[in-house]
Amino acid sequence: MKIAILGGTGNEGFGLGFRWAVAGHEIIIGSRLAEKGASAAAEMLAKLPAGTSVSGTDNLSATQQAEVVVLSVPYSAQEKTLETVKEALAGKLLVTVVVPLGEKAARVWRLPSGLSAAEEAQAQIGDSARVVAAFQNISAHHLTDLTHGIDCDVLICGEKGTDKELVAQLCADAGMRGVNAGPLANASVVEGLTAVLIGINIRHKIKNAGIRITGISHQG
Repeated sequence: MKIAILGGTGNEGFGLGFRWAVAGHEIIIGSRLAEKGASAAAEMLAKLPAGTSVSGTDNLSATQQAEVVVLSVPYSAQEKTLETVKEALAGKLLVTVVVPLGEKAARVWRLPSGLSAAEEAQAQIGDSARVVAAFQNISAHHLTDLTHGIDCDVLICGEKGTDKELVAQLCADAGMRGVNAGPLANASVVEGLTAVLIGINIRHKIKNAGIRITGISHQG
């Protein structure tokens, strides 16, 4: 699958792309500047086994080439980034990893709109593309270390079951378990959990606090 990662130069997007490349997906790292995307792609390729497919370019070109688009930018850059790729997203699945964090990142920040960042993204791009929220609670710290198991479930929020099933497969490809967490409106709760986990990291002097859903043996 061709996966564009907008914001793939950041730790989270880079780490997810790294794991998907190892799983056999074709990764296209997008950035505001094409040269930054290309530089990140070269850095990733240097760490990957031979035969993996990674390229880098600007966000629009990456979106145009991809089947699935992953948005992994700071919340402050979400609106501007989506505006540049809005038309190219038509008919595609947008997986957003974006988390709105305030000045005190360890405290939940409620957006003035009353929506989640994921719902704001869906409202901005309209009905021509579908938005699924996932990977908000995954620490980037160990993503490029394939010997490290990710001890955290991925909560997946979206409107269409088939879209969430596809994202659950991407979770599995990255060595994680995806859990269907309901409609896109639930993304506000999932995004808020990130602030909780950051606070736990700070208080316990760790880097990879996560969540695990009990009582289920598979994605559900």
